Amino acid sequence: MDRAFQLVPPGPPIQRNTQLPAESARASGQADDQVLLRVDSINKQYADEVVLADVAFGIQAGEIIGIIGPNGAGKTTLLEVLAGIVPAESSDVQWLGRPLPPSRRREAIFYLPDGVRPYQDQVVTRVLSFFADVYRRPADEVTRTIEAVSLTPVLNKRVNSLSKGYGRRLILALGLLTPHPLLLMDEPFDGFDLRQTSEIVGVLREEVSKGRTLALAIHQLLDAERVCDRFILLADGHVRGAGTLNDLRERTGLTSGSLEDMFLALT
Repeated sequence: MDRAFQLVPPGPPIQRNTQLPAESARASGQADDQVLLRVDSINKQYADEVVLADVAFGIQAGEIIGIIGPNGAGKTTLLEVLAGIVPAESSDVQWLGRPLPPSRRREAIFYLPDGVRPYQDQVVTRVLSFFADVYRRPADEVTRTIEAVSLTPVLNKRVNSLSKGYGRRLILALGLLTPHPLLLMDEPFDGFDLRQTSEIVGVLREEVSKGRTLALAIHQLLDAERVCDRFILLADGHVRGAGTLNDLRERTGLTSGSLEDMFLALT
């Protein structure tokens, strides 16, 4: 089994509709009282190469936040550290104002990696049924999820025979079937054309409306601008900027600039 698909957490997953107490919001130092997860400091290096350096940011409940940067910026490593899959030299992460050590992150966070095909020899419908059984999802929810991500044409195919796009749809469906309040997604639109990306954006927006929070690592800036509420700009392992598009425009003075303009100005 792939390390990113260790299905049964050590304790019951934290429920999606968990609300933030006012005292935790004050402790977080963020004006908004919906801070779900706060990263105060993540540092990670491999040998002498610094991959992440003093990375800090917050994720608000009920938002889609984009972790933006080119290939090699440290986006995937950041998600893996947040999910508790990869150890770091320091990883100060809080959930609703309380420390969330790596050993407990699977209770709150589910990670959807890029380029992974779990259970390759299994038929798609069996993989979905397995996930539904693990997390006790009702049959009608499974049906809605299949329809939402348009998996019906490949339900009887084996995972290893799926195209890149359908493989990505399967990974997304598995994430949607979990009860975790925070989903981390690495390159969720990889393998989709413009129309398909637009459809998946709608699926993600619908999921957020149900109380889920999403953190997406994306290198395609147009896709990020289309779907994300706020952005973390990551370059060379450092956070170069954070906020809404308007926040970034105000910081750079580029009042009508695109996300690409903001990124270039700040990095």
